Amino acid sequence: MLAQAMKARYQYRFYPTDQQQRSLAQLFGCVRVVWNDALAVCKQSLKLPGYNKLSAMLTQAKKTEARIWLSEVSSVPLQQSLRHLDTAYKNFFNSRNGKRKGGKVEPVTRAALPSESTGVGAPRFKKKTNSQSAEFTKAAFSVKDGEVYLAKIGTIKPIWSRELPSQASSCTVIKDCANSYFLSFVVEVEPEQIQAKDQSVGIDLGIKTFATMSNGEKIQAPNYSTLDRKIRKLQRKLARQQSCSNRRNKTRLITAKLHNQVSDIRKDFLHKLSTKIVNDNQVIVLEDLCVSGMVKNRKLARAISLQGWREFRNLCEAKSEKINRDFRVIDKWQPTSQICSCCGFRWGKIDLSVRSILCLSCGTEQDRDGNAATNIEMVGMGHRHDLKRAGSDCKTVTEQRVTVNCQESPTF
Repeated sequence: MLAQAMKARYQYRFYPTDQQQRSLAQLFGCVRVVWNDALAVCKQSLKLPGYNKLSAMLTQAKKTEARIWLSEVSSVPLQQSLRHLDTAYKNFFNSRNGKRKGGKVEPVTRAALPSESTGVGAPRFKKKTNSQSAEFTKAAFSVKDGEVYLAKIGTIKPIWSRELPSQASSCTVIKDCANSYFLSFVVEVEPEQIQAKDQSVGIDLGIKTFATMSNGEKIQAPNYSTLDRKIRKLQRKLARQQSCSNRRNKTRLITAKLHNQVSDIRKDFLHKLSTKIVNDNQVIVLEDLCVSGMVKNRKLARAISLQGWREFRNLCEAKSEKINRDFRVIDKWQPTSQICSCCGFRWGKIDLSVRSILCLSCGTEQDRDGNAATNIEMVGMGHRHDLKRAGSDCKTVTEQRVTVNCQESPTF
């Protein structure tokens, strides 16, 4: 069976001129106003208006004196903003009805606010200080001789770190909170055929040791502590400064740049690691971690949030689909840290400070993370039964004690 082409995003940095910065600022402002005006209409309407009605209202608004300046920019990003709003509302209602993947949102009542729901939230108004974007379709942009032409903006020369694999179907101009500009293209890519070195691998994710493989390999996580301390110090300073002041805006930009540095380090690490794992293994097995429950531990919440476990899972899943790999996720209730991977003896829950375990059933000394990674692989490949079967095989009793070796630093 022939593999179908998939869509991917290719993003490039560019440095606009002063005139282009002013034109882009005007475009971002128009897109933001169109979104906010349409969202205000949707919130006041008894019945949600669709894209066609919102588009007709935009056409009428351009003829008024209050919104006549909307005609000074390209109409394509404005129409795309309305399409995005319509899609956002569809995702919100699908999440409420349980049709969309993810947590189901309960109906809004006085006792349950929208912020307390677990699914896709309702669209919100856009702010000037947040990240700005404007999307151009094929009719409003072109790529020729290493330059990108945007309607009513001009010619932009991005830094081509790699070539586009095919003709782009859309181009999005992005300005992040640190005033950095990017061009994001949507292109079609063909699935690659790469021969896998190993049959399967199980991965146990942690904090200090980011990933422990079932083959014994351990990957250390980058150290974010230095940048994190600077960010926390600047955030305390930002909270004390006067709102809308120049000094506060300067501190906000410095904080945003530090956040970008952390994000860039994490993305570089996760991309390289996920590419290596997917290229080397035919079957990749991960554990479905309940991160929302883990971050309730106030001592580890910040360290857990910095790791990017969900982003790593998404990258592995996307790259597995790209090169025809089998990506599997086992249930989060599987007792992978409570069962000996050699004999299947279940010793029960053990404190996080315990890093190595001596099984009294078979006499094998197990590394906690390595044992969990092996169990994850066995469950994912079907070599071990589910939780009920594993729990009924052998129960931990008070007379049987597991000899453990404790270390100082707790980690997952």
